[in-house]
Amino acid sequence: MGPVILSGILRSLDVNANNDPEVNQIVSKDVKSFAYQAIGLLAVRLPHLFREKTDMAMRLFNALKVEDQSLRFTIQEATITLSVAYKEASTNVLKELEELLLDNSRAEQSEARFCALRWACSLYDMENCPSRFICMIGTSDSKLDIREMAFEGLSLVEDSRPNSSLKGNTNLPKLKDMLDYIFKQQPKLFDSSVTREHNLLFPSKMYYAVIAFLMKCFDKDFGQSGFCMTPETNSCVARLCLLLEHAMATEGSVQLHATASKALVTVGSFIPELITQHYSERITWLKQLLSHIDSDTREAISRLLGIACSAIPPATSSSLITELVSSISTSQTLRFESHHGALCAIGYTVAECIKANIISDVELQSTVSFLVNVIESEGDTLASVAMEAIAHIGLRCSLPKLVHSSFPETVEILTILEGRLRKILSGDGIKAIQKTVISLGHISVKETSFSHINIALELIFSLYRSKVEDILFACGEALSFIWGEVPVTADTILKSNFNSLSETSSFLTSELLASELKSGCFLSVDANKESLIMAREVITRKLFDSLLYSSRKEERCAGTVWLVSLIMYCGRHPKIQELLPEIQEAFSHLLGEQNELTQELASQGMSIIYELGDSSMKQNLVNNLVGTLTGSGKRKRVVKLTEDTEVFQEGAIGENLGGGKLSTYKELCSLANEMGQPDLVYKFMDLANYHASLNSKRGAAFGFSKIAKHAGDVLKPHLGSLIPRLVRYQYDPDKNVQDSMGHIWKSIVTDSKQTIDAYFDPIIDDLLVQSSSRFWRSREASCRAIADLIQGRKFYQVSKHLKRIWIAAFRAMDDIKETVRNSGDSLCRAVSSLTTRLCDVSLTSLVDASDTMGIVLPLLLSEGIVSKVASVQKASIAMVMKLSKGAGVALRPYLSDLVCCMLESLSSLEDQRLNYVELHAGNAGIQTDKLDNLRLSVAKDSPMWETLDLCIQVVDIKSLDLLVPRLAQMIRAGVGLNTRVGIANFITLLAQKVNAEIKPFTSTLVKLLFHAVIEEKSGLAKRAFASASAIILKYAGPALAQKIIEDTASLHSGDRNSQLSCGILFKNYSSFASDLIGGYQATVLPVSFISRFVDDKDVSSLFEDLWEEIASSERVSLQLYLSEIVSLLCDSCASSSWASKKKSAKAIRKLSEVLGESLSPSHHDLIQCLLKEVPGRLWEGKESILFALASICSSCHEAICTKDPTIPNAIINAILPACTKKVKSYREAAFDCVQEVVKAFNKPEFFTSVFPLLVEMCSKTNAIKTTISSSNSSPKNSGDGESDVAAFPMDKVVDCVTSCIHVAFLPDILEQRENIIFVFSHALSPEFSWPVKASVFSSIKELCSKFHTSSQDTTLTRDGILIIQELFQSVAPQVIQCIRSINISQIHDSAASSLHDIIEMYKIVPSTERNASMLKDNIIELCELEKNEHAKSLLKSCINRIESFNDA
Repeated sequence: MGPVILSGILRSLDVNANNDPEVNQIVSKDVKSFAYQAIGLLAVRLPHLFREKTDMAMRLFNALKVEDQSLRFTIQEATITLSVAYKEASTNVLKELEELLLDNSRAEQSEARFCALRWACSLYDMENCPSRFICMIGTSDSKLDIREMAFEGLSLVEDSRPNSSLKGNTNLPKLKDMLDYIFKQQPKLFDSSVTREHNLLFPSKMYYAVIAFLMKCFDKDFGQSGFCMTPETNSCVARLCLLLEHAMATEGSVQLHATASKALVTVGSFIPELITQHYSERITWLKQLLSHIDSDTREAISRLLGIACSAIPPATSSSLITELVSSISTSQTLRFESHHGALCAIGYTVAECIKANIISDVELQSTVSFLVNVIESEGDTLASVAMEAIAHIGLRCSLPKLVHSSFPETVEILTILEGRLRKILSGDGIKAIQKTVISLGHISVKETSFSHINIALELIFSLYRSKVEDILFACGEALSFIWGEVPVTADTILKSNFNSLSETSSFLTSELLASELKSGCFLSVDANKESLIMAREVITRKLFDSLLYSSRKEERCAGTVWLVSLIMYCGRHPKIQELLPEIQEAFSHLLGEQNELTQELASQGMSIIYELGDSSMKQNLVNNLVGTLTGSGKRKRVVKLTEDTEVFQEGAIGENLGGGKLSTYKELCSLANEMGQPDLVYKFMDLANYHASLNSKRGAAFGFSKIAKHAGDVLKPHLGSLIPRLVRYQYDPDKNVQDSMGHIWKSIVTDSKQTIDAYFDPIIDDLLVQSSSRFWRSREASCRAIADLIQGRKFYQVSKHLKRIWIAAFRAMDDIKETVRNSGDSLCRAVSSLTTRLCDVSLTSLVDASDTMGIVLPLLLSEGIVSKVASVQKASIAMVMKLSKGAGVALRPYLSDLVCCMLESLSSLEDQRLNYVELHAGNAGIQTDKLDNLRLSVAKDSPMWETLDLCIQVVDIKSLDLLVPRLAQMIRAGVGLNTRVGIANFITLLAQKVNAEIKPFTSTLVKLLFHAVIEEKSGLAKRAFASASAIILKYAGPALAQKIIEDTASLHSGDRNSQLSCGILFKNYSSFASDLIGGYQATVLPVSFISRFVDDKDVSSLFEDLWEEIASSERVSLQLYLSEIVSLLCDSCASSSWASKKKSAKAIRKLSEVLGESLSPSHHDLIQCLLKEVPGRLWEGKESILFALASICSSCHEAICTKDPTIPNAIINAILPACTKKVKSYREAAFDCVQEVVKAFNKPEFFTSVFPLLVEMCSKTNAIKTTISSSNSSPKNSGDGESDVAAFPMDKVVDCVTSCIHVAFLPDILEQRENIIFVFSHALSPEFSWPVKASVFSSIKELCSKFHTSSQDTTLTRDGILIIQELFQSVAPQVIQCIRSINISQIHDSAASSLHDIIEMYKIVPSTERNASMLKDNIIELCELEKNEHAKSLLKSCINRIESFNDA
């Protein structure tokens, strides 16, 4: 099917199915996109369809050029995938592809170039020349991704040096083959008449890559020892040189010129004869390049010129040197580049001429003298170059003495230049100083005069306080040259791209190779010369007596750099071998340096010493390093402190009191004195010693990591003490310490996991000890290490350490240092995760889970949750909750402790801000109940409550034996709202969970809960305990239940708290134990009824709700339990508590209103009870007694009269004295009671007994009015009795008069005619308010009604006519006056109505005695002014009635 599918795909690419251009374009794009993707997939699945010919590759590469831009990415992906199909193609196909790829590597479209390069890199190996040439083309591409792929294909990076070797890479093409292909692609390279004015044959970047790759090939072919030169190789090298010369065209980049010139020097270092012969004929071309703008290029050309000088005649070389000297001395405007190039060339040419013995002593002395003059006259840069030229000469011979104007005879060169060189060395030019210092070393190589060498040493030693690392390394290199036997020769320095020993050895960035130490290529010196022996002594004394143990850190740094340089480059020298023990001691001392360079070099020095020393020294070195790492090493050599000795790095311990720096010994002493604590200096020094020990460990690690690779079995006895500390140091806060210890670990441990498992217990023990160290670094590192090591461990591995790990985590979380607290948090998270997994019965066996729970849970409850540290509390609670979720039944043995702890935590861990809000709730207007509800809602959302829910789920019968006693104790002693409510709610949930299993504990719990309800002050807590009590009560026995209910009922007569407790308990009994409470309704219902009338709204509303809940019908319930209710009412009324009396009276009144006549069987007891309470002192609310008495009289008046006719009089006689009491509310209630009793019994005799008293009260009120009037004119007259009767409620008095009139016989009324008229007249006087007058109007209507009824039955007597006339003549005008003076519509209606009744009754009076004219006029006047329509109509009716009198 593969060929068929491919054929169909190709047809879809070739045929356009739609003629519409726009539609065709859209459809074509989609079809082509799928087609190219399908080709890529086929290439992976069926590569044999493509590999036999290049048609598909050509097609796709062509599509990359011609197809629309939107399709090119898809085509590019398909093309890249297609390359897989050609990996096993035949040689012929690959040859064809080479041409295709080469063409597309130069295509305009970047996609084609990218794919061509990708194919070249993936299809062909490094030995294939065409593919490497394609990569070379790609290095100059405008696209970054193509350039990067091209350099990768050449195994180069963009900053690669062409002379860098690719050691061990044998897959490079042969240099000859690569050159043949390059020359084939660019035949102009064969042109040997090249000048700098020629055009560059390749782009600069590509040319750079060509040279870099060719030099790798050259290094592979010619860098190996044992190669022999043949005519073929000579031709190859010649062509390489020709290619490099073409690269020196003017339009080339500076980088290209430097690369090409250095490549020529590299070729010359391997094949000097060929290069010497070739460039001896191109001296002129080389001289042109001495003024190149690039210093590296000038340097390389100068070397080539020197190499070429050995093959030219002496006269030519002499003239060349003369020409170079004269070019500098005769030109006043010489460019710097030309000046620099000429000086470099002088040094290399003269040195080569000395080697070839073709220069005379006079010429040598003249040239050296010229260079000395340049040093004295030019700036530091050119002077250092001239000094370097002299040094190159000094590598070949001892420098001649010179005649100088400042000295009477010939002297050494350094004697002349000492002052000038000191100025250069004290300047700012780092490169100039480096060149000068290294030149001093080179000059001393062949020097025989100790005085000359000593000057060089003094100049070098003058830089011992330099802080520039490059200068210090340059000094170390110079000292190595002076010491002797450095691993280079003069030819290496002069005829290769040598810069310095440090760059050649790369000892700053790589390990010292043993081959460099054992190499026999040393710079030849006479080891027996006395001057060199003395020089070595001077160097030794300077290092060991002055620098290495100096009190100044920069001096110690310089000494370390120089000593490392000596053992690095001269380590095999006998004198160095002799000094190895002292060198080891010095490096051990320097391991604790604060300066990182000093410390690192000291550790590297230790590793070098290990290579240089014998077996005993190696053993001693390993022991010392292990002792340093484990803290058991010997004490360091004491260094004397001076006042400017730096004890701490600047800023390490802050600033002094004035804001200045605080680092030297003097500054620390000053601070201690300023603070008045001289002993503080010792603490500072202790801290400094700790830092030094830490630095020593870090420094030892650098050297140890290298030594460990070779130490082998020597380290095995120390692993037990070393590995725990190495583990801890790998987590040190200092990144440098981590890295250094990581190197050691990798060196001595092959399998990290296996090693940690083997030493797990010692490691954890060490970390736990160090977690409480007095040093914060140790604490932080230990926590971080433990957190990492315990992950994924089994129970048997961590069981013995688990408790200590938790304690360490809690301690770290409360550390004084923030970073230690952070590491403590990390450790807590790690150990929490471990504990959760070990306690999860789904992941761990039940036995291990139980054991883990037994270790961790008691610790969390006793130390974690109760901790004062917020983070520890939070973590402990979270952990307990996780354990509860995963532990399941393994939690049961610890339920009692866990539950009690969680309940206590509900309050102890509450946000303290809520307590503050509670204290200020009143001021902020926040209701206490709402705040308590908020606190409880927060507590129920807390992890503690969630844990309690989880505990409920695992409770079983056995757990109750331990859990219930603890809960009982908490009921007694628990504090805090949340805790108290939590206890009650937990007991409720517990009872609901275990149901009848709670029976053995009901007696204890019910009694405790009952008393808790009573004692609790918070309403929420009361309700919670009451709910728990009701739930438990369901399972109590009958005797216990009866006792509890009776005790509860007895609470209703207590204080407010008792009443609330009673109501809440009964309410919960009714809700949660309704079956039980149904048998005690005779006890509960009376209490509920009577307690509804407590004054406290909270209590009354509570019992009101209870009454509505338990009483299906109020009337029926009252009738059913009437006897119990009456009995309770009588007892309550007889109580000494006024509140009980009051609520009883209110209950009696309600009972009378509801039952009415049905209360008759019990009326006697109630009336007797109430009558007993009427006399005696007044108390607040006593009026309720009167209201209750009146209510019973209204409801049971018939039964009362029937049973004992004397009772009504007894009642009225008991009430009437109350009308004269001082308390207004009680007095008004008494009048209301009199009115209601009189109406209820409807006895006429009440008029004769009550009305006179009422008249007397009116008389007293009139007397008081007179007294008040006189007192207004004479303020001194006042009476004490005013307050006794002044407050008689006249409206109530009139209402009682109305009641008396209602029940009286008319003769009795006529007997009191004058008193009645007096009462009416008195009450209608202006001094009384309109309600009093309204009562009078009602009384008048009642009197008129009485007369109207009597007049129909019998004829009125004379007394009757007289009272009617008095009403008409005395009272009616007052009524009219009321209408005039009071602007109240209701009064107008009542007054008009009463006036109408008086006039209506006036018709009874004989016509001869009637006189209504004056009244008529007044009424007419009123009628005209009246606005109330109803009153107006009544007034008109009055007028009409009067007119009818006149007509009659």
